[in-house]
Amino acid sequence: MTNDMATTITAIVIDQNEKEAFVQKNGITYKIISDNDVTIGDTLKGFVYTDKQDNAVFTTEIPEINKDAFGWGTVVKVNRKLGVFVDVGWQDKDVVVSMDDLPAEGRLWPREGDVLFLSIKVDDKKRIWGDLADEEKFFAEYIQGTKDMHNQDLLGTVFHLKKSGTYLITEDKNILFVHPSERDKEPRLGQNVSCRVVGIREDGVLYASMQPRAHEVIEDDALMLLEMLKRSEDGSIPFHNKTDPEEIKKQFGISKGQFKRAVGRLMKKNFVYQDEEGTKLKEDYKEDQDINK
Repeated sequence: MTNDMATTITAIVIDQNEKEAFVQKNGITYKIISDNDVTIGDTLKGFVYTDKQDNAVFTTEIPEINKDAFGWGTVVKVNRKLGVFVDVGWQDKDVVVSMDDLPAEGRLWPREGDVLFLSIKVDDKKRIWGDLADEEKFFAEYIQGTKDMHNQDLLGTVFHLKKSGTYLITEDKNILFVHPSERDKEPRLGQNVSCRVVGIREDGVLYASMQPRAHEVIEDDALMLLEMLKRSEDGSIPFHNKTDPEEIKKQFGISKGQFKRAVGRLMKKNFVYQDEEGTKLKEDYKEDQDINK
C-alpha cells in the first residue's frame, strides 16, 4: 500500500464491469463505492481505505471522520487482546482503537454502545487505527459553564480518566469534572453519565456529582423499606431506632442514620409506626398509596 491510505485522492476510472468499477492511483487499484454512475475515463475525487475483507476501496462520499477530522464513533465490539472496534461511518469497515491507547484497567474500557471522539492514524505497515482525541482537543473547543447552571442535571460523555477525577463533555461542549468523592464507582471511557452541577471552576469547567440528591436517597431508602414491609407476612420488620447499627447495615445495606430518616419519611406519610418489636405498616395503609404525594 502507498501513503495514500485513509486520505482523499483524485483518480481516473480505469475499468468497469456489470457490477463494479475501479480507479487506480500510484499503482494501487481501488474498487469504487459511489451512488452515482461512473464511466471509464472519469476523474473522481474520493477517500481510500481497506475494508473488512482487506480490499482497497475508493468512496466518493468523504467520511466525517478521517486523518484530518475528528468525530464521534460508536463502539461495536470489544477484543481484550486487541482493543475496541468503532463504527466511524465507513462502509464495510470498523476501525480499532488499540489496547495501548485504552485504560490499563479493563473495567474502564468502553463497552458496546459507548462513544469515542477520534480521528484516524495509519502505522508504518499501512494499517488503519482509531486515534483518540487528547485532553487538549476537548479544552480547545469547550464552552465555559455559568453560575446559573448550578444544580442542573446534565448528560456527559467520559473522555478522560485521571487519578484526580473524571472529565466528561456534554452535547453543548460544557466540560464536567467529577471528583472521586462525588461518585460511588468510576465510570468507564466513552460512557454516558448523568451528573448534577455542584460548582464551577475559574476556567468555566463545571464541578459535577454522580451522587443523588439527599432527598432522592431518602426516598429510595424509604421505598425499599416500604417494599420489605409489604412483602412480609405480617406487615412488619424487627428493626427500630434502638436496633444495633451493624444489624441495620447487614440487613439493608444502609447506615442507621439513613434507616431512621427513611422510617421518618414513612411515618410522616402516616404509612408506618414503631414499637418495641419493630417497624410496622399501619392497618389503614393501602397498596396504591403513593410515597411521593
